Amino acid sequence: MRTLAFDGRMGAAGDMILAALLDAGADRDALDPVERALDVEYVVSTVDRNGISATGVEVVLTDAAPDGGNGDENRDHGDRAAEGHGPHRTYPEVVDIVEGMALPDAVASDALGIFEILGEAEAAVHGTDLEETHFHEVGADDAIADVVGAALLLADLDVERAVTTPLSTGGGTVTMSHGTYPVPTPAVVEIAERADWALRGGPVDAELLTPTGAAILAGVADGVEHVPSLTVAGSGYGAGAREFAEHPNVLRAMVGEREGGLRRDDITVLETNLDDAPPEVLGDLHRSLKAVGARDVSVLPVTMKKSRPGHLVKVVCKPDDADRVARRLAEETGTLGIREHGAGHRWVADRAFETVEVAIDGETYEVAVKIASDTDGTVYDVSCEFDDAAAVAEATGAPVRQVIERAERLVRE
Repeated sequence: MRTLAFDGRMGAAGDMILAALLDAGADRDALDPVERALDVEYVVSTVDRNGISATGVEVVLTDAAPDGGNGDENRDHGDRAAEGHGPHRTYPEVVDIVEGMALPDAVASDALGIFEILGEAEAAVHGTDLEETHFHEVGADDAIADVVGAALLLADLDVERAVTTPLSTGGGTVTMSHGTYPVPTPAVVEIAERADWALRGGPVDAELLTPTGAAILAGVADGVEHVPSLTVAGSGYGAGAREFAEHPNVLRAMVGEREGGLRRDDITVLETNLDDAPPEVLGDLHRSLKAVGARDVSVLPVTMKKSRPGHLVKVVCKPDDADRVARRLAEETGTLGIREHGAGHRWVADRAFETVEVAIDGETYEVAVKIASDTDGTVYDVSCEFDDAAAVAEATGAPVRQVIERAERLVRE
């Protein structure tokens, strides 16, 4: 699978995404439709960020385009120093402009999807309806050029999937048209709620993740915890305007082939030995521990001191949930000690559920089926939910095995 991976440790802004895609091999000419439609110019340059040679991009009005530039003149990590270039617009006005560019269908769909994410975030922050939402910084010509330009360059790279590692937000405060806000800004937080990827603070007190950058990545990229295994065919660095003493202010993009496999999931393992827990308590641990974050619970028979029979309880959970899960395990069982093993990670399948209609004696019944696939989307297991199948079997008198076979066959076909 041809995959584009963003390294988000220094956040992202619209111009940084453009620059990273160009540096990774996208064709500069792919941006021509935007320049013609908006009377803007993408000024592309090479800059240095803490010893890294990176690409800088600035969007300028055609009648004010400089002879050259370093991408720094009017932006602060990709945001506009004032309120952007050109008029500010409502959400419907932005949609009309994008639809009037005669873009390829897939590109127009991506760009409009990104603006819908931006519009919904702005509407949520200001308590307005989407159709009444006014864009300020993100409705100006250069912000529209960032969004549509990113969609065009992604199409030019011809990737099947884009992913991003957790995106750093920075810290401190930022001054915008409405006032001064803490970082991350309210719009970025709203966008993150709709996105598949994660946020993390730092590593500097500055705005690293802008609303435009967040919306672009929310619209096109899945979240991953680490850069996936890639046979890298191209890479690039998109420069942010500001320079920081210890951190190269760049967004890295890598393009390459990714083989299908299981997804890496960071975990830790908690365990304790019990010799006096009632069976009712042991039987309820799956429910009570999963309610506070456990991913898997196992209860194994063991022989303890003085040859007494007992049980070993093993719990798989995310590292961030370990304290809460351990506390609940102690409360439920009365154990005096819980061990933690740094398992590091597990390999898990991508899971999805599909509801199928199983026909028996002229009646149809809904049954959920779990589908397991690798990161390429190749399905390697189909498994009917037993409780659903058992309910259908009880209602119809059909053998439960028959219900399971029919449901799984419907999904495979």
